Amino acid sequence: MGLSKSHSCFGYPLSIFFIVINEFCERFSYYGMKALLILYFTRFFKWDDDLSTAIYHTFVALCYLTPILGALIADSWLGKFSTIVSLSIVYTIGQVVIAVSSIHELSDYDHNGTPNNLPLHVALSMFGLGLIALGTGGIKPCVSAFGGDQFEEGQEKQRNRFFSIFYLAINAGSLISTIVTPILRVQECGIHSKQACYPLAFGVPAALMAIALLVFIAGNSMYKKFQPQGNIMGDVAKCIGFAIKNRFRHRSKDFPKREHWLDWAREKYDERLISQIKMVTKVMFLYIPLPMFWALFDQQGSRWTLQATTMNGKIGLLDIQPDQMQTVNAILIVIMVPIVDAVVYPLIEKCGFNFTPLKKMTVGMFLASMSFVVAAVLQVEIDKTLPVFPEGNQVQIKVLNIGNNNMTIHFPEVTVNVGQMSVRNDFRTFDLDKLTSINISSPGSPVTPVIPDFEKGKRHTLLVWEPNYYRVIKDGLNQKPEKGENGVRFVNAFGGSFNATVDGILYENITSNNVSKYMFFSYGTKDIMLSSAEIPGHCNKFFTSLNFGFGSAYTYVITRRDGCPILNIFEDIAPNTINMALQVPQYFLITCGEVVFSVTGLEFSYSQAPSNMKSVLQAGWLLTVAVGNIIVLIVAGAGQIKQQWAEYLLFASLLLAVCIIFAIMARFYTYINPAEIEAYFDEEEKKKKPENLYAEIDPASPTAQTKM
Repeated sequence: MGLSKSHSCFGYPLSIFFIVINEFCERFSYYGMKALLILYFTRFFKWDDDLSTAIYHTFVALCYLTPILGALIADSWLGKFSTIVSLSIVYTIGQVVIAVSSIHELSDYDHNGTPNNLPLHVALSMFGLGLIALGTGGIKPCVSAFGGDQFEEGQEKQRNRFFSIFYLAINAGSLISTIVTPILRVQECGIHSKQACYPLAFGVPAALMAIALLVFIAGNSMYKKFQPQGNIMGDVAKCIGFAIKNRFRHRSKDFPKREHWLDWAREKYDERLISQIKMVTKVMFLYIPLPMFWALFDQQGSRWTLQATTMNGKIGLLDIQPDQMQTVNAILIVIMVPIVDAVVYPLIEKCGFNFTPLKKMTVGMFLASMSFVVAAVLQVEIDKTLPVFPEGNQVQIKVLNIGNNNMTIHFPEVTVNVGQMSVRNDFRTFDLDKLTSINISSPGSPVTPVIPDFEKGKRHTLLVWEPNYYRVIKDGLNQKPEKGENGVRFVNAFGGSFNATVDGILYENITSNNVSKYMFFSYGTKDIMLSSAEIPGHCNKFFTSLNFGFGSAYTYVITRRDGCPILNIFEDIAPNTINMALQVPQYFLITCGEVVFSVTGLEFSYSQAPSNMKSVLQAGWLLTVAVGNIIVLIVAGAGQIKQQWAEYLLFASLLLAVCIIFAIMARFYTYINPAEIEAYFDEEEKKKKPENLYAEIDPASPTAQTKM
């Protein structure tokens, strides 16, 4: 063991302050980057929701699989300090790579704001995420344990408080980053064209990870470091493997049965190790149902964020971005942990109810299940407000008459009458193969056939101004506008050529009887200025837009009255009407579930683990998180559930079923005291080792009799 000079502050080793600051910066880096991922996939890469969700949960699963590798490296090779430094360097490089991958100018050769080589960006980001998964997962089992190593014997009170501060640093980093990085994302930046500023939003977490690494290294001279003591996980795996192999060799009836299958390892391994592994496997058996909780919990960053994109982000005086709603969880955690510990648990105890750790975990699973029921109910209400877009071979057509004649449009099996300067607001859906003929007619004019120029899976506007003059416009909007913004386009029915400026953004050269592209604006009213040589000098050129909400789209038709331009406004996509504040109940339920499930689960695992195998159970606990994300990956990858509310109910039902199974399993679990068992071995060390340790423990002992 290498010891540094003793430095202390307020009775605590000075070294732990470097570790706490490191953890804050690292968690800021991780959660800030993670908060952006799902929208980065859907908006920058243009992936659909299912693929984005699948890749997101693959990444999270990797982050919770790699702790096993980190523990192996630390225990058997480098030690905790060198492992943290080495993998933090990998972690920092990964954050930088994903920030670079989000720079659209990297392959935007024609400077139009769209990358020309999107696979390059995808490859870079996947490489960066792989490095991040290795880094964050690899250091996860090392940092908190390294902090615990800094304390001397007799400092148990300070050590326990350190872990509370450490947990607070995690949640503080998560809370601040999930507020800050979405704000950075909605800024616009770029050399040749302005886009959502993903490079800045990813760059800040990269900088924080570099700071975390430098802060950790700065405390080097103060750390108490232990040399690797060998890989206990390897010993556990070898012992279990030998027991299984030995049992298989002696499967004949000629060999007497042994009370526990691990007893078949006695020929090679000592009784103490076997008994310790028995304690671990009892707890690991209870872990089997736990991944389903994490399958629901980690959807806050994927499905729930996507749900928020279809909602109204105006909450009081605040404008909330969809990916900022995840901060509700971090805020509630900071509030709920002390309330539950200081108020709820003591009240339950005063009522005489034996609220054991496994009962708490069961309640946590039930609350998480109910949060998805609430999410499903909310989704049903959201679905009622969402427009239907064309799929597959379908096309959608809306008729906009900007002329002075009444028009009749003859579609296959349906006829649409449109008055002068009016629109049929509803988009009509047709199968492209069956859209064989469209005709325009008006009283006193011949019938004009429309030459089909429709693209499958897209929305179109049929713009008509005379019975024999029309234009087919591809709308360019096949989903709700991103980031809750509002789309605005102009139609020139005035004549000549127009420029329009909205909130400083220029629509240039809108020719007669033509349509501009959509431009996008945040909520609120916007100033509009029209300029054209056709406008008489006495006419007003300045207008005010509608008071925009979130996620809407409008067509502004420039027409003429008394020789001056006026604006006629037509709604293309209705604004979001369901407020994001209605997600708070589901966040509250799942956060309460997290408090009584996650915190209690870690406490239970540590209390039931031998002193030298706490890292084994820590790795097993983190493995349940990985498996939970793999479950989401499978469901999203299958993509067979078309209605999102139905998927929410499926997950809620699965967790409720698992909750019942876990409650039954926990009912038959007997709590043990590892310290008592290890003390027993210390006393019997020079004697013959007992044949059955558990049979000799006093059955009247409270540590052996506590039941769920």
